[in-house]
Amino acid sequence: MYQLRDYQQAAAEQVIRYFKRKREPAVVVLPTGAGKSLVIAELARLAKGRVLILAHVKELVEQNYQKYVAHGLPAGIFSASLGKKDWNQKAIFGSVQSIARAPAEFFEDFSLLIIDECHRVADEGETQYQEVMKKLREKNPTLCVLGLTATPYRLGLGWIYEYSQAGELKTEQPRFFKQCVYELPLSYMIKNRYLTPPVKIDHPVTSYDFSELTEKGRMYTAAEVEEILKTQKRLTPLIINNIVDIAERFHRQGVMIFSASVRHAEEIMTYLPKDQARLVVGGTEISERDRTVEDFKQKKFKYVVNVSVLTTGFDAPHVDMIAILRPTESNSLYQQIIGRGLRLSEGKKECYVLDYTGMGHDIYAPEISDRRPKKDTVPVFVPCPQCGFENSFWGYTNEDGEVLEHFGRKCRGAVEDPATLEIKKCGFRFRLKLCHSCGAENDLTAQACTECHATLVDAEAKLKQARLSKDAHVMTPDRITFEERTDKNGKPFLEIRYYDYDGQYISEAHFFGSPASIKKFNVNFLRSHLKKPELAPGFQNPFDVIQYKVLFRLPAFVIARKKDKYWQVTEKVFSEELTRG
Repeated sequence: MYQLRDYQQAAAEQVIRYFKRKREPAVVVLPTGAGKSLVIAELARLAKGRVLILAHVKELVEQNYQKYVAHGLPAGIFSASLGKKDWNQKAIFGSVQSIARAPAEFFEDFSLLIIDECHRVADEGETQYQEVMKKLREKNPTLCVLGLTATPYRLGLGWIYEYSQAGELKTEQPRFFKQCVYELPLSYMIKNRYLTPPVKIDHPVTSYDFSELTEKGRMYTAAEVEEILKTQKRLTPLIINNIVDIAERFHRQGVMIFSASVRHAEEIMTYLPKDQARLVVGGTEISERDRTVEDFKQKKFKYVVNVSVLTTGFDAPHVDMIAILRPTESNSLYQQIIGRGLRLSEGKKECYVLDYTGMGHDIYAPEISDRRPKKDTVPVFVPCPQCGFENSFWGYTNEDGEVLEHFGRKCRGAVEDPATLEIKKCGFRFRLKLCHSCGAENDLTAQACTECHATLVDAEAKLKQARLSKDAHVMTPDRITFEERTDKNGKPFLEIRYYDYDGQYISEAHFFGSPASIKKFNVNFLRSHLKKPELAPGFQNPFDVIQYKVLFRLPAFVIARKKDKYWQVTEKVFSEELTRG
């Protein structure tokens, strides 16, 4: 009989607790090597009906089945590619392609569907996953659907579920999976020695320069990656020589090299020891791929080069070195790649991670939904002043880890109403755009007001219009100054000057003589200029502002318009408002 680890027991209990209250699809997030087969075993043991475990490739079906039956538990396989079509056992492991074509009587008596690598399930459309679920629900409308994944984030989509166990609203867009009921961080597995510690080496000798991809502010294409590699072709032999040198010098047992394209992989192969390297790509014949993977597991060769085909369903515990030569926008995919080398193996003390991309991903960092605004920003934790939820945003810290500035827009905190089970979001906006028509708060990039639907002019349009106008001036400020002055009537006011690189300046004035003028200062200056807008200190006079000037940041652009003989500051544009950041 099997013995559950604490976190495996906790995961199973959370799943059961959730499905006793709800029947909406849920997710459990477990890192590679966390022993999901035992979680499946415990859920299958407790399930009232039969359990179907789906995977998208035969390797995963067989791997999950073998680990399950190794605990002395009976199970069956339904997969044409594995030559088996069992359906009488309580637990059935199957490929989605074969199950989708199964006869109607197969779908009887299932109470739980578990989908492995569930980040592959599309929210919409006539997919085989949807087809299988439709047939199961026709037999049992109260079917429980549980997804298992190590990477709950998909490029082009974002988070695959809406609400997390930590009380965070991951997305306001509808998702097939509604809640993550349990998540175990990679750091926990490593700290408690359930996984091999990774030793990361950034820029071991040199690295490709993919910076122009990240500067585009959008998802990049395979053609763009290929073009960059073509212009930096001279770096590849240096990188491969470095990989081989480290692998030989430190007696590495198994080395996985992740390349960007087939052409790139083929080039890499020309620089590796011919009798010690093999290639696996999407077009590799299945029988040849199986033979290559098996030979690699048997240590018949040391280096395996692949193109996006060995990130899931691949289990070779002896791998003790990962070389990343492909860019990725997703920290989750980066962690999944590294996970290939973290399984425990006899004599294995660590796994070297050689990153030749210069992308700056973090092995332990959480996936942050917002696009990284600048390359030197790091993940920071920011409590919401309204609900107290601790948000993960991009930002800057000092040497002590204190947050100096962040680029968060909206609190992602949410709570579940115990009576209605409805998820209620906090919605506090750290940075916002006020509607000129009704005064409602909107996201910085909103094009229409969420309340009155008035059209909101975006920052790019403002800049374009100002640059075309004879009576407008667009400045790129280099620095900002704060001085207390007195008007002709002896009333003190705050003068804020924006200087450009040539030392020319434009200024704005703020009075603090009444509650209305203080409110005007808060609306027109304070909220947008604060590096940490949640602070919102109550400034009552120019002296207060000058004293805390270190809290303020520069805008990317200042727009001024001619009024009589003077220039009046009318708008300021900050980097996060621009589509390119």
